[in-house]
Amino acid sequence: MAYQLNQYGQPVGLDVPDWNGCLRPSGETLSGKYCRLEQVNPALHGDDLYSAYQQAADSRDWTYLSVGPFADRQGFETYLQQMAVSRDPIHYTVIDQQNGKALGTLALMRIDQKNGVIEVGFVTYSPDLKRSRIATEAQFLLMFYALDSLGYRRYEWKCDALNAPSRAAALRLGFQFEGIFRNHVIYKGHTRDTAWFSIIDNDWARLKPAYLTWLNENNFDENGKQKTRLSELI
Repeated sequence: MAYQLNQYGQPVGLDVPDWNGCLRPSGETLSGKYCRLEQVNPALHGDDLYSAYQQAADSRDWTYLSVGPFADRQGFETYLQQMAVSRDPIHYTVIDQQNGKALGTLALMRIDQKNGVIEVGFVTYSPDLKRSRIATEAQFLLMFYALDSLGYRRYEWKCDALNAPSRAAALRLGFQFEGIFRNHVIYKGHTRDTAWFSIIDNDWARLKPAYLTWLNENNFDENGKQKTRLSELI
């Protein structure tokens, strides 16, 4: 950690000159090459999302989320209505630019404008969205929005420490593992140790070019298969 010495010879963090905090996410639409992110709208996205999630063979994708699974369309609708009016988290729908279908959701949350800290969470991808370039671009769009457009200094990812796929995804996306908070929360009747990851502004200066290179159309063959892995570029 970089530091400086104060008048007593004690190490302290570097100065942050002219810091006035960050802008708050407005829920505006974020558009990329392969997808766009729109704030969750039950009337526009509900049927697509419910249908997309129904493609899963079972409910394991909801195990590590504090919500779901939902027994029926009405239960899911109630959840969508709650998502739509929430201001923290702000929930976004991931929409395929090619066919206009809603394939999943993710959110910006724990919004700390004063200190420039924000978290991505509630990542809920359908089978058609998982392991696709749309899934990665959706993450990139939120990172770019938070770190570049809104000026946040720290972008967080947290998950159940037992959630191996989520931890692997964080590392693939360039987040740095920071440790585990033991007995952090209780959800669905279980205790949770939470794994913490982050990208800070200095990391982003290195990661952004890697994302732009990976997302370039020339990095995919005619079947949409990647030629170079994101992890190789990072």
